[in-house]
Amino acid sequence: MTHVFPISSALFLVIVSLLHFYWAFGGKWGTDSVIPTTADHSRPTFSPGKGGTVVVACLLTCAAYLLLAQSGYLPPVLAPALIQWGCIVCAAVFVLRAVGDFNYIGFFKKVKNTKFARQDTALFTPLCLWLGISFLLVLF
Repeated sequence: MTHVFPISSALFLVIVSLLHFYWAFGGKWGTDSVIPTTADHSRPTFSPGKGGTVVVACLLTCAAYLLLAQSGYLPPVLAPALIQWGCIVCAAVFVLRAVGDFNYIGFFKKVKNTKFARQDTALFTPLCLWLGISFLLVLF
């Protein structure tokens, strides 16, 4: 059971990273439901640029590495303390993402009737909680 969290979580992180690279270089599949929109569906709450999307993709790949290195599946290329602190930061980021901004994202969002909000409730937020728990588990 202890292998399930880091391996499945790293796989999810790599898949989501590849999706971000796909979107950064012009892919359109899935883009209609991955950006929060206002309550009246009139506009997205933000417009990610190519550079920002590439940065997110790279960070997700780094997070997968940190998870696998901390759990012993990959050799460390960073100091163990940096890997551990990286996992702490990742755990915090993913748990905070699951909690949300109390408006458009997370378990406590107010806007719940958009396509993104439904996807967020069903998929994105539980995945973030899963990832946050995975990072916490590999620390102990």
